[in-house]
Order: sequence, then structure tokens, then C-alpha cells
Amino acid sequence: MARSSFYYHQKTLEKKDKYGEIKTLIRQIYHRHKGRFGYRRITLVMKEKGIMINHKTVMKLMKVLGLKSIIRVKKYKSYRGEQGRIAPNILERNFKTDRPNKKWATDVTEFNVLGK
Repeated sequence: MARSSFYYHQKTLEKKDKYGEIKTLIRQIYHRHKGRFGYRRITLVMKEKGIMINHKTVMKLMKVLGLKSIIRVKKYKSYRGEQGRIAPNILERNFKTDRPNKKWATDVTEFNVLGK
């Protein structure tokens, strides 16, 4: 190992963590809000407390700390545009038949229950 590299690394080990206090504050805000706040909202909370810090720095520090916000699941929204081709009603509610497998029907309705 080169002498300059040795002393360079020796000097960096002695340095105090530049963002040490901010990291603890980010972790506190994150856990106080149960992991629901991402870097944008954490940045806003810090600015309200008078700590001016760039959102990219908060994002970088959260990545270093391994903090990821909980992503909201999108709710189901039915299609409100123009309907596609509507299949013709061949059965017209006449479900009686004289032999098996002559008339078949199905339903493709889908509902989201408890996130499943």
C-alpha cells in the first residue's frame, strides 16, 4: 500500500460523521410516522424544525440507513371511458335446456377484498 493511501485512510477514519445528527433525526421522524414518510415529507418536517437540507441529501441518507417508505396500494377505479364491444345476449335469460353442455355461462367480475 502506498504511504499516501495509508495516511489518507487514517485521516478519514478520524473524521467525525458529517451527517451524524441528521441521520438520527431522519430515523426518529421515520419511526415516529411508522415508516409512512418518504424523503419528501421528511425534508418538509426538517425544514419546519429549521434544518435546511436538500431533499437529495435526505434521500441519500435514507438509502444509507436502509429506510424505505411504505408504498400505498392503488385503489380500484372502474373504467369510465367509452365501452368496448358488448357481446350479444343470446340466452336472453332462458337457461333451460334439454341436454347437458348445450348452454354455458360465465361471469368475469372481479372484486378486490382485503387487498387480495
